[in-house]
Amino acid sequence: MPIKPPRIRLALLNDYEVVVRGLRSMLEKHTERFAIVELNVNAGPSQRVDIALYDTFGRAQADGPGVGQLVRSGLADKVVVYSWNLDADLIRKAVDAGVRGYLSKRTTAAELTGNLERIHRGELVLAPPQPEIEPDGSDPTAVGFGDWPGRPMGLTQREADMIAMITQGLSNQEIASTAYLSINSVKSYIRQAYRKIDVDSRSKAVLWGIEHGFRPDASAQRRS
Repeated sequence: MPIKPPRIRLALLNDYEVVVRGLRSMLEKHTERFAIVELNVNAGPSQRVDIALYDTFGRAQADGPGVGQLVRSGLADKVVVYSWNLDADLIRKAVDAGVRGYLSKRTTAAELTGNLERIHRGELVLAPPQPEIEPDGSDPTAVGFGDWPGRPMGLTQREADMIAMITQGLSNQEIASTAYLSINSVKSYIRQAYRKIDVDSRSKAVLWGIEHGFRPDASAQRRS
């Protein structure tokens, strides 16, 4: 009887429990190859893992301190960024920081698991760069995989990302810098989000965000 290879130990890193739980559910439906540990990115892996998957929802991108610190910690054999932001310069900075994969949230769960297995085997897997497209009322993140705060209220991932950062106290310019978007794109996504959640000011958006789970979770969730 053939011996099954050991499962790939995978850490899912994000400050929002709903995000890591959504990722976990998505991955477990498509493969038994992973042993998943749920954490938030502030805590980092408490034990050595094969792959740490850094989800950028509501967080600094790959050029922020979190990814570099994660690589330098040595607690993950390979660090992978999972993002909507496919800016060529951002992907290059991620590789320079030591990540072994930069994966797009536009891929299916089956493609994501396949890419993670390739990375585990030692390949460098990078999503093709894509320039920013100014929002026109439609949103490529409207059809997404996994889960995120605000999804039941009709927010796309990009719109939810805006509300998450507003709830954290970031200005529009800070959101633009963090999310690698133009200031006009940020304003457009915020307007679209405000219409959906029926608010007309930043202060009301912050209160709405606090009431609907847009503050980062304070404690890390671990489950192997």
